[in-house]
Amino acid sequence: MFYALLFPGGGQIYNEKVWKVPLIYGGVLTSIYFFEFNNRRYKNFVRALEIVRDPTSPEQNPFPNLNQDGIIRNVNYWRRNRDSMYLVFLGIYALGFVDAFVDAHLSGFDISDDLTFKIEPSVEPLFANQTSIGVSFKIKF
Repeated sequence: MFYALLFPGGGQIYNEKVWKVPLIYGGVLTSIYFFEFNNRRYKNFVRALEIVRDPTSPEQNPFPNLNQDGIIRNVNYWRRNRDSMYLVFLGIYALGFVDAFVDAHLSGFDISDDLTFKIEPSVEPLFANQTSIGVSFKIKF
C-alpha cells in the first residue's frame, strides 16, 4: 500500500493491474489541468478587482464590460471551480488508493470453480415414520 500512497498508480503496478494506471493518470492530470485553468482565471479577476477598487491605479479595467459586482461574482465563481478541482484531484487519488488496497486484499481469495453454493429442497426422515420437508444450503470450499 506504500506504493499507492507514494505516487498515483503505484498500487496498481504493484498488484500487476497495469491497465488501470492510464485511467488514474488521466483523471489526475485532467484535474490538475482544470485546477490550473480555473486558477489562472481566478487570478485575472482578482487582479481586475484590485484595479477597480484602487481609484489611483493607472491601469485600466481588463474587463470593461463588468462592473465591480460582476468582477466579484467572477472571482467567487472561478475560486469555487478551482477549489472543486482540488477536491476532484484528492478524490481520484483516494479512489486509486482504495482500488489498490481492495485489489491487494482480494487477490488472496480462491475464486476457482470448486467454490459452490447450492440451495436445494430437502426431505429428512424423522423418528416414528415421519418426514421433515425443508430447504438445504450447501457450501463447498
